Amino acid sequence: MKNTTYLKLCLTIILLLGCVKLLAQPASEKPRVIVLTDIENEPDDAMSLVRFLTYANQWEAEGLIATTSVHQQNEIATWRIHEILEAYGKVRDNLEKHEQGYPPADYLMSIVREGRADYGMNAVGKGMDSPGSDLIIQAVDQEDTRPVWVQIWGGPNCLAQALWKVRETRSPKALEKFVSKIRVYTISDQDDSGPWIRKNFPELFYIASPGFHSLGGYHHATWTGISGDRFHGRFAGGNFEIVSNPWLDEHIRSKGPLGSEYPEVEYLMEGDSPSFMYLINNGLGDPEHPDWGSWGGRYEFYQPRTEKWFLEAETRPLWNNAQDEVFGADSSWHTNNKATIWRWREAYQNDFAARMDWTIKSYEEANHPPVPKLNHEQQMTAKVGDQVDLSAVGSTDPDGDSLSFKWFYYDEPGTFAISSGRTAPTLKIENSDKKDASFVIPKSSRLGTMHIILAVTDDGEPALTRYKRVIINVTEDK
Repeated sequence: MKNTTYLKLCLTIILLLGCVKLLAQPASEKPRVIVLTDIENEPDDAMSLVRFLTYANQWEAEGLIATTSVHQQNEIATWRIHEILEAYGKVRDNLEKHEQGYPPADYLMSIVREGRADYGMNAVGKGMDSPGSDLIIQAVDQEDTRPVWVQIWGGPNCLAQALWKVRETRSPKALEKFVSKIRVYTISDQDDSGPWIRKNFPELFYIASPGFHSLGGYHHATWTGISGDRFHGRFAGGNFEIVSNPWLDEHIRSKGPLGSEYPEVEYLMEGDSPSFMYLINNGLGDPEHPDWGSWGGRYEFYQPRTEKWFLEAETRPLWNNAQDEVFGADSSWHTNNKATIWRWREAYQNDFAARMDWTIKSYEEANHPPVPKLNHEQQMTAKVGDQVDLSAVGSTDPDGDSLSFKWFYYDEPGTFAISSGRTAPTLKIENSDKKDASFVIPKSSRLGTMHIILAVTDDGEPALTRYKRVIINVTEDK
């Protein structure tokens, strides 16, 4: 009898540990993140910080740095970061009831830093170090194999100073190692140090829509697909209702202390959020492959031609604007870089609304994302004419909700070429709305990779979606 009880206890512990593993992403696998923000130049940085904190268990935050930008050239607003972190501290324990791994507010307070209260390259050079630039160097220098993602919501001169100092004080080999550990996702060019960084550190991993605000750069930027705005007409295609103030009042601002810190939209909602939505672990994207696409958009690696909204000509390739062709909420087709983000808008807005529920509701009262499962490898090799069988049998939902399935061909990330047509699908997937689906690889003028996306959505409130990506390397004809 004692042995039976002991075995039951062991099994219970094993099951509990398994649940913890599912709920808490191990710290060693989380992306390392530093945020540079010109918060308070307009409302969108504060909005983005609220969303960022509801996902704070998805990454290892190592710095929140208040900076300047073209919109706020000689002041910084560290106080606003503190205000929002105080509100987060009031809901952090409730967030932990839903998923584990949320950092304590005291820890986040301890990594708040300031850049210099000066514009662009005026704050770069000898004697221009700051607590912010020092923190960047310290983080990158850590003995950690994971790269450091520097998300730039304002001006990047704090990063520019860190790079300048390392170049001035270390050997070329040490500089090369330092640069190789950094990943940058910047929201356009908000001072003149961004083009300087790209020109002077050509090997630096850099995601950007180059361009300056006063020259019209924002109008052309991928990140505006997060919400668009009516003034510039950047709302075409996406569902505008769910990024409007009335929707945000109901689903975000009404949700407790953290929601109350989410300001009214003046220009567009959360222009900085794509930089961290790119890292959300939802099964769709891969941080090292910006060309695969994610909630943070899709980018391709090339040297862009000089546009009139650039501060200066680009001298190197970078991860730059790419286009997706998407059927929009307005029942029209759209082919542009903004569509690489707004195509996921229902999913990422519902997800944010659910996480705001987590700040105030019990586990039983809230919805949680489904767990998709593939019954085959995520990477396959096949030939033209082969039938490819797809299976999501075994997908589950932690709340016991019913699941719907959608298999679709994501044409743009792959290299396999199929003649596109808007009146019919470019690839016919049989039973695309079932757990089990299949398709036959058609003839093509160019062989290569095909990307098939599985989207699994529950029927909870709000409905939540998670993904799996299947990559098929088509080698030759039969």
